[in-house]
Parts: sequence; structure tokens; C-alpha cells
Amino acid sequence: MIATKLMIPGPVELDDEVLLAMARPVMGHRTPEFEEVLEECWRLLGMVYRTKNEVAIITGSGTAAMEAAVASVVEPGTRVLSIGGGKFGERLGEIARCFGAEVSRLEVEWGGTFSAEEVDEALSESGAEVVTLTHNETSTGVVHDAGEVGRLAREHGALFIADAITSVGGDVVETDAWGIDLCITGSQKCLAAPPGLGFVAVSERAWERMQEVRNRHAFYLDLLRYRKALRKRTTPFTPSVSLIYGLHAALKRIERETLEARIRRHRALAEATRRAAEAMNLELLPEREHASNTVTAIRIPEGLSDADVRGRLKEEYGILVAGGQEKLKGRIFRIGHMGEVRAGELLSLLACLEQVLRCSGHGVKPGAGTEAAREVLEAELGESLRACGGG
Repeated sequence: MIATKLMIPGPVELDDEVLLAMARPVMGHRTPEFEEVLEECWRLLGMVYRTKNEVAIITGSGTAAMEAAVASVVEPGTRVLSIGGGKFGERLGEIARCFGAEVSRLEVEWGGTFSAEEVDEALSESGAEVVTLTHNETSTGVVHDAGEVGRLAREHGALFIADAITSVGGDVVETDAWGIDLCITGSQKCLAAPPGLGFVAVSERAWERMQEVRNRHAFYLDLLRYRKALRKRTTPFTPSVSLIYGLHAALKRIERETLEARIRRHRALAEATRRAAEAMNLELLPEREHASNTVTAIRIPEGLSDADVRGRLKEEYGILVAGGQEKLKGRIFRIGHMGEVRAGELLSLLACLEQVLRCSGHGVKPGAGTEAAREVLEAELGESLRACGGG
């Protein structure tokens, strides 16, 4: 059965307004009319990033934006500290190695986080010029303290690259206040835009570092080319015009909702999911204090398999939730509640999850999960929940 409802940590479902925007006729990407669209996108990206820095728009996935950030400031011999803790945190270190960096790893248990003391010590020992972190690690459902890493990076004179692909637009990300020099995000996550666009907000310190890099190994993903184009209010290469139409519509929706209200909605959905999981006798992977605002990782109950949970949700109800990756494969499932997900959609998923668990032999009191979630949603979202009958 093809899943008809996506409840994964991206790509997310798109609002009709966004889908319709992409159906507009393609215009020339070097015209004044398209420049107006780009200008609006840059303004709105600055709003969701909480930055005054320039933002490069890259036609490519979030990983393309990760590679652009790393490739533009790293050359052979550059000392990089890569903070792990999940698949995507480790990816930044792998990218740095591809460009010849000397990479040190701060190992973090998957499902756990780090202390400021550990980061401080690792920076001192490595002499890192660049430090990388995935702020919101969707492979484990953990959100890390990017603000503290930014502070320590400044103290040690290191540039800070933060992958905020699954947090910008769904959780607090203070790009400028946290001292993030290259802040990365993607279109298909909390922004609820079509897949295929990546973004990097770049600080003046990072631009200066790029000018010093002599052994360059990037062309399409060389951010200096994007800055040259930004000065002309355009893009260096042909952008995906239709995707940018969709991005513009998605960002306008965030502006209307307001970033603060959007983050509050994401936070309420996350807490409702965690409370529901506990009411269904399920164990969360991360500790609650480090739990993500945009995805919840839940351990598969003993005696059940991935097919018993994810497989049945997809086959019997047409709902797709994510599985575990690498060392967590078959051990957890992950519910994405980012982008345009509303209370009614979450309650529907939880009701189906209850039924799947009961039919698979896991002890669940009927209605326990949905009732726990509803209590949170009514308390946190109040009138908005009652006004839409749970949605």
C-alpha cells in the first residue's frame, strides 16, 4: 500500500497553496520579476533564521548545503572538530574528510548529548579551526545545545557550522545570537516547502575565512560564487524556479502564522506525542530534557518488530512513520510532527498506533494515548484546538 499520510521527519506534506504556487508558469530566472520573488525569499529566510546575515539559496538537498558550508571553509589540513551523536552529526565530519580536513571526533552516545566541559576539552585538545554540530538530530530525536557550542567556538577562535535542517522553522534557532557562522537548513522539513532546496546563512567571519582558503575543491557548491551573485540579487547558477515559487508560498505561510506561534505549535505536538507514547507503555529514546521539538524517537516494544509497528501502520492505515537508521535500525520508530502537521492529524495517527500495538500484542489501554495527547494539546493550543474540532 502506498502511504497516503506522511508523518516522517521530512519530506513533509505540502499545503495546497504551496502546490498551486509550483504550478505557475516558469519565468526567466534573470528577470526583474523573478528577482522580486528571490528578494521576498531572502527577507523571509532571514526571519526564520533570526539572522541579518546573507543566505545562499542552493538548488540541491540539505546535504548539498552541508557540503557547500564545509567545502567553502575547509581545505587539506584544516583541523575540524566533529560533534557526533547521530547519523547526520557524523555526516558533517565525513564531508570534511572528503576535503582533506584533519577531523577529530567528539563521540556522543546515540540518544544522548554532550556537556559544555566535553566540548571545551575537545576544542582545546584538537586545536580545531572549525567545529560542526547537528542541532536537531532526527536519527535519535535529540536536540543539542547549539548556543553553548557557539559560545565555546568563539572562545577558541573556531568557526561554527551548524546543521539546523530539521529545526529552522520548527524550534528556536538564534543564528546570530548563538554565533553560528554557517547555518544550514533544507526546504522539505519544518519550512514545509518542496524538497530540493538547501540554504546556508553565512556570517562575516565565515566570508573572511573563505577568502583565505587557497586550495579550493568546489565549483557549484563554492559559497563565494553565491556571494558574488547575492551582490547582484540573483543566484550564480540556474535555480529551480518552480521550487522557489513553492518556497515563497511556504515562507509566507510561516509569516502569517508567525514564527513564535509555529514554534509553539511544534512544541505542543512534540509534548503530546511524548505523553501519548508513555501512556501507551512505550519507551522514549532520548531523555525528555533533550527531546526534539520536531521528531519523536520511540523504542519498539520488546517482542515486536519494525513490521509490527511501521509495517502495519502503512499497510492498514496508509500512514508512513520513519524507522531507525544504522545502529538503531529495527530498534526504534520515529514520528515526524513538523511543518504543517496539526493537532487532528497527530491524534489520528496516535489512534491508529494504539490499534496497531493492541493487535500486535502490546498492552495498551484503549484511548490512553490519544487522551493523554489531547490534554496537552488543549492546554497548549487552547482555542485553536477546540475551534477546529481537534485539528
